[in-house]
Amino acid sequence: VQLQASGGGLVQAGGSLKLSCAASESTFSMYAMGWFRQAPGKVREFVAAISWSGGSIYYADSVSGRFTISRDNAKNTVYLQMSSLKPEDTAVYYCAADPEIHTIVVEYDAVGSWGQGTQVTVSS
Repeated sequence: VQLQASGGGLVQAGGSLKLSCAASESTFSMYAMGWFRQAPGKVREFVAAISWSGGSIYYADSVSGRFTISRDNAKNTVYLQMSSLKPEDTAVYYCAADPEIHTIVVEYDAVGSWGQGTQVTVSS
């Protein structure tokens, strides 16, 4: 599945931003979806994941309570609502798709599809 992420930008600390990731396939609803991020000089890290139905959701501890992942299967789109942003949230954010949410949360080196990334910059 091809993924197109958008919505990144520059925001002040404490602000909000909403990322979107549109999928190319009508089988989108069969995939678990996730968001990852990679800051300069750091490894890519897991941010959030949502199952195909939306019934299972996982967050990294660093974003829990501030970020919300959601999906609209009718629009083939997954979202990441980011609030109370901090400078340490600055990174390139990537969306990902895989048939298994376990792969996204635990074994993301094996994730099947990645989007191209969108830059999020949080100024202090």
